[in-house]
Amino acid sequence: MADRIVQYGHPVLRCKAEPVGRISPAVRRLAQRLADALAESGGLGVAAPQIGEPLRMFVYHDKGDGALVTAIDPQLVKVEGEIIEVEGCLSLRRLYGNVKRAQRVVVKAKTLGGKRITLTGEGMNARILQHELDHLDGVLFVDRVDPDTLHWVVGEPDASGEVHKEQTTLQDALKVFELRMAGRQ
Repeated sequence: MADRIVQYGHPVLRCKAEPVGRISPAVRRLAQRLADALAESGGLGVAAPQIGEPLRMFVYHDKGDGALVTAIDPQLVKVEGEIIEVEGCLSLRRLYGNVKRAQRVVVKAKTLGGKRITLTGEGMNARILQHELDHLDGVLFVDRVDPDTLHWVVGEPDASGEVHKEQTTLQDALKVFELRMAGRQ
């Protein structure tokens, strides 16, 4: 059973994550927990804070070759260009909106083997990297969203693949998550 993705309102999502440092057996177990949570969620990437661990680590599926990439203590070193696209988040399920991101990024990180790597992301990979890096700094996509484009996806796609969207305000959307969180306590 994979870890549950924590939802908006949980304090860990707003904390700046701590460096991982040494690659220990506990860090390897965390990487596996992240991989399992990502597989179960069907998402594109997941950061350690999203499973309740305030550490600078995330996993994502590379959209180029499909490989699962683990990034430990990642640092954004270069951004180029700009693109606006729809974005969502596993910690704010079914809420989407347009977010401006860099078109291309370069990130330095460590692997589970302790090797230093450079991740270059373009298009969707760049968006995933920036989104997960934001999680490590306590920043959520709703902090960057164009509020006029915010909407819920309601129900499942129809036969043509279209989804039903309902416009919302940022204030109303966050209130929904806060009420859900209050109901869990």
